Amino acid sequence: MTPLASTTVTASGQPIMLPQKNVQVLVSSFEIPPGATLPVHMHPSARYAYVLEGQLQVTNVDTGKSTSYNKGDFIVEMIGTWHQGANVGADPVKLLVIDQVEEGTANTVLKQ
Repeated sequence: MTPLASTTVTASGQPIMLPQKNVQVLVSSFEIPPGATLPVHMHPSARYAYVLEGQLQVTNVDTGKSTSYNKGDFIVEMIGTWHQGANVGADPVKLLVIDQVEEGTANTVLKQ
């Protein structure tokens, strides 16, 4: 076993809050092409991502603070905070994403 991460807070320093009833775990893979920027969005519940490949930059829209993540990094995403990700490398970003949501709800809200 090789520990990859241990934390009690999100990337923006918030305590990790989990849904209080009917928790559903969703596991997905994401691929972001080189040069692509995701729309501004937020997650109402806990989301975790493991960077399988590439170079991802995540920017908190409210503070302007950006953090870069590379292959092998584990991300505990911001909860209820507007942010966006961008592939700032030459290769696709590949992520393994795990959401913990209240059953039947989505964990991404796009900013209008």
